[in-house]
Amino acid sequence: MSLSAADSSVSAVAPFDDDAWEDLLNYIEEKRVIPIVGPELTVVQTDAGPENLYTWLARALAARLNISTPGQNGTLTLNDVIVRHLANRGRREDLYTRIRTIMREATFAPSPALLKLAEITDFDLYVSTTFDSLLEDAINRVRFSGTKNTDVAAYTPSELVDLPAVRSALQRPLVYHLMGRLSASPTYVISDEDVLEFVCALQTAHYMPERLFAELERNHLLMLGGGFSDWLTRLFLRLAKRRRLSDPRNSGEVVADSHAFAEPGLVFFLQQVSSRTRLFSGGAAAFVDELHRRWLARRGPAATAGFGGSGAPERFLPPSREMADHAVFISYAREDLAAVQQLKVGLDAAGIRAWFDLERLESGDDFARKIRGNVARCGYFIPVISATTQRRVEGWFRREWNWAVDRTEGMLAGTRFILPVCIDDTPEKGAHVPEQFLKMHWTRLPGGVVTTDVAARLKELLAAKP
Repeated sequence: MSLSAADSSVSAVAPFDDDAWEDLLNYIEEKRVIPIVGPELTVVQTDAGPENLYTWLARALAARLNISTPGQNGTLTLNDVIVRHLANRGRREDLYTRIRTIMREATFAPSPALLKLAEITDFDLYVSTTFDSLLEDAINRVRFSGTKNTDVAAYTPSELVDLPAVRSALQRPLVYHLMGRLSASPTYVISDEDVLEFVCALQTAHYMPERLFAELERNHLLMLGGGFSDWLTRLFLRLAKRRRLSDPRNSGEVVADSHAFAEPGLVFFLQQVSSRTRLFSGGAAAFVDELHRRWLARRGPAATAGFGGSGAPERFLPPSREMADHAVFISYAREDLAAVQQLKVGLDAAGIRAWFDLERLESGDDFARKIRGNVARCGYFIPVISATTQRRVEGWFRREWNWAVDRTEGMLAGTRFILPVCIDDTPEKGAHVPEQFLKMHWTRLPGGVVTTDVAARLKELLAAKP
């Protein structure tokens, strides 16, 4: 390949037209797209104004290590500082703790681009190639009002950490840090040498996260601002797709990366060899802006419901792992989860904080203490009664029901605390519930769908609670 051929290919990049956007939005709606988010989107507000987080961090680390950078041409990188530190006989292990200290002292908010990416609720699995927490911070802020409810996993070359389940079984949005996550230990990428170690480990049978790479292989990928070099980008695509890039395949990729267009050879290669790879020439932030605009236009005003938009939320937002004080505790049988999710959607729409144990993966005394403690401090207790609870002779929900009844024994007579909800036509007469439940008014919400009048009554009840 001649240099002139590569140069001409950059100027001949096919435009990302309306048909390309339409195809992408269709795939996104079907949850067949995974964003791979790189450092280009980590723009933060510093004393000097908007700046890339890792450019700022390189200067901060150089100052902390008393490393001068005379004659530095262009932007100082974290790798530049690390190489100088090692050349001065500094210990590599010290760098990770210094970086963690610097990052802990900083209070940066996610960039507008990350917030817009988080608002696209059809994305449920994100891959990050950075070690900062800005992406999960954006998701938590947009979807969960700041509660740390996004699942996070991080790869390390010494310990295999994969997705906890196949993508379709994930209950919460998940951010997978492919290059490690901030720590005091050397378990994340801060230098070119670290990149080599991670990439080598990812190619081994014992340390490849198989579930993650199976998802990368069969889904479409958005490579947003990775900042990888020419050959590292090629290698990453090859690892993700697990086949020759010139071979026919059902899924493709979009590369939106300002750095990529500084690599004419990479552009030429992707255009001529990897036919399922589309290039967006405007950079990662511009791509996210346009994607967000088109997604909102396609979905309408309800698209942002539940995280600052208008109208009622369309989708279930999972409860946080820890229950907020005075939240409404929902007790249910596992088989009734779908109706309980609908119940929480309705309570969320009414501005009522509700909590239930979603995962039920723990066991033993610690789990029992946690749940009993939540029953003891919740604002109200909603037992969900159904044909399922009629059939079940035993279950965690029965323990919770009994704990709630125990709590009422210390309450003033007539105090409303237990609010039974029946989600089907189970009759009160003969219901297998504690005797106290039969003395209380049952609210019937078929399928868990909260009606307007029920939501209003609950809001009045909560507002009147001392």
